Amino acid sequence: VKMHGIGNDYVYINAFDERIDDPAALSRLVSDRHKGIGSDGLILVAPPAAGVAADVRMRMFNADGSESEMCGNGIRCVAKFAVDRGLSARNPLRVQTGRGVLLIDWTRGTDGTVSLATVTMGEPILEASRIPVRLPGVRDDARVVAYALPKELFAGMEDAGCEQAMTCVSMGNPHATIYCDCVAKIPLERIGPTFERHPFFPNRVNVHFVEVVSPDEVIMRTWERGSGITLACGTGASAVCVAGVLAGKSAAMIDAHLPGGDLRLRWDGEGHPVLMTGPATEVYEGTLSPAFARVGRGLTEAAR
Repeated sequence: VKMHGIGNDYVYINAFDERIDDPAALSRLVSDRHKGIGSDGLILVAPPAAGVAADVRMRMFNADGSESEMCGNGIRCVAKFAVDRGLSARNPLRVQTGRGVLLIDWTRGTDGTVSLATVTMGEPILEASRIPVRLPGVRDDARVVAYALPKELFAGMEDAGCEQAMTCVSMGNPHATIYCDCVAKIPLERIGPTFERHPFFPNRVNVHFVEVVSPDEVIMRTWERGSGITLACGTGASAVCVAGVLAGKSAAMIDAHLPGGDLRLRWDGEGHPVLMTGPATEVYEGTLSPAFARVGRGLTEAAR
């Protein structure tokens, strides 16, 4: 099933019924926008692991085949997939992810299918060693708020009126936020890869450029590790909400405008989870041809 959360699109497979031998290879294949289906990656909706109190499990693979811990836009679509296809009717739905079991409150639209979901994203991870980031002069247990960027990372951002500083947060995956006067002027296709693979970030990083419209409204653009420029990033928007509170840039509740659409985020401070609300949209359902699946070595039982 092809689905998207405000333009952050994935191919979803029912792993209750299908066995995927090589999901990394299949993700690279289906994500190709010229020779495949076209997506930011592949998400398997699978049974939870033994002993885990969840209704379904989400495994998320980026377009380059790397597996990520979480995807905020993707998990809303997991809830829609599971409820609309009768895998579970629990509300809130419990989804096992790489950062634990998360709760998704879902709402049906006028057509009777799930259209909107609020995800309890969990508490942000703020200690440098757990994000993880390795920065000169920063202790492992310290927070990374408005950390001064070295010249080689700041190069190319001057025209966008960027601050020469970043705030780092993990939402189960690592994020760096940089504030700018005009995110449209950021040469993201050049700066994004430099950040993603910089030695500061041992697990690579997602980087977000944020323009503050008002205390409760921001505009953001994203480079996602493993996928590149994407229309939206739910964990990224959550991290931006946290970064805004930590750096004194925005309020506890914000509307984030991303290229693919809008999300509402809320973080009430330390000890509280981030709440993210946004739509989940199904585009179409289809069947992979056996030959296509074999090329990527992502054989399903149907392809055998």
